[in-house]
Amino acid sequence: MRHPSDDEALTPVRLAPAGTRAVAVAESRIGFPTEGGPTVLRILLGAQLRRLREARGISTEDAGYEIRGSHSKISRMELGRVGFKERDVADLLTFYGVEDTEERDLLLRLAREANSPGWWHRYGDVLPDWFETYVGLEGAAALMRTYEVQFVPGLMQTEEYAAAVVRLGYPDAPEEEVGRRVGLKMTRQERFNDSSGQMLWAVLDEAVLRRPLGGREVMRGQIRHLIDMAGRPNVTLQVVPFGAVDNAAAGRPFTILRFAEPSMSDVVFMEYLTSALYLDKQPDVDAYLRAMNTLCMAATSPYDTARFLDEVLRAT
Repeated sequence: MRHPSDDEALTPVRLAPAGTRAVAVAESRIGFPTEGGPTVLRILLGAQLRRLREARGISTEDAGYEIRGSHSKISRMELGRVGFKERDVADLLTFYGVEDTEERDLLLRLAREANSPGWWHRYGDVLPDWFETYVGLEGAAALMRTYEVQFVPGLMQTEEYAAAVVRLGYPDAPEEEVGRRVGLKMTRQERFNDSSGQMLWAVLDEAVLRRPLGGREVMRGQIRHLIDMAGRPNVTLQVVPFGAVDNAAAGRPFTILRFAEPSMSDVVFMEYLTSALYLDKQPDVDAYLRAMNTLCMAATSPYDTARFLDEVLRAT
């Protein structure tokens, strides 16, 4: 297992300077499969459009007027939260003074790619709109740090445990739907079955391990799977024992996603019953990074986690 240092965990990702050409940012992505799919492409394009606008000193109101829209439409585009019309992007590039043919063509191609469906499109019948963004971000993240108090994180669940979680949340769902929802989770896990380089750092409250979701044998199988994952080089796993009190500051489960792409800031994700919250403003991210680091200090050492899990397994 690899244990990221505190310095690595706390170093914020900053946006590139205004006016940076998009060629280097998008060159490797255009025309090739992208792990984060259209979600990440929208964010990359939106960030570049914002830099171009700010470099020219143009307000969101004026930019919106140029494309027959509002300032809020420009804000949504720059955050990557809506699809892009190629005509709108072309008009904005002209308004922002982008005349270089190569740069214009590349950004317009990026706009087209950003409107293509992601791999998760085939799960549209069981994937809510508010979670689609997270699936895309998750696929592009270089490092995911997650804290859980109720369930084993979705990326670490066995099929049997995942089915028990689905049935708990959707008690009236037919077995076919349960299978579809479990299949989505298993597909999300595939990146950890190879050497993709993506890292997962999970901190679990001990209550997650003591709650026999799905029954004794399902839970024992899940704990064995956690022991296996804890030994993987791209996974760090810690457990906050019942005796620790520092986990109270965290309040609820959350995930922090960090990206290798310098144009993408860290994102804090919190899931609710029928919606989700995404935070990317630096003060908010820093607050959750501090809470996560406090949890890590209160939890078992990553090197002692397997022993702790083995003790739980013997008692289950």
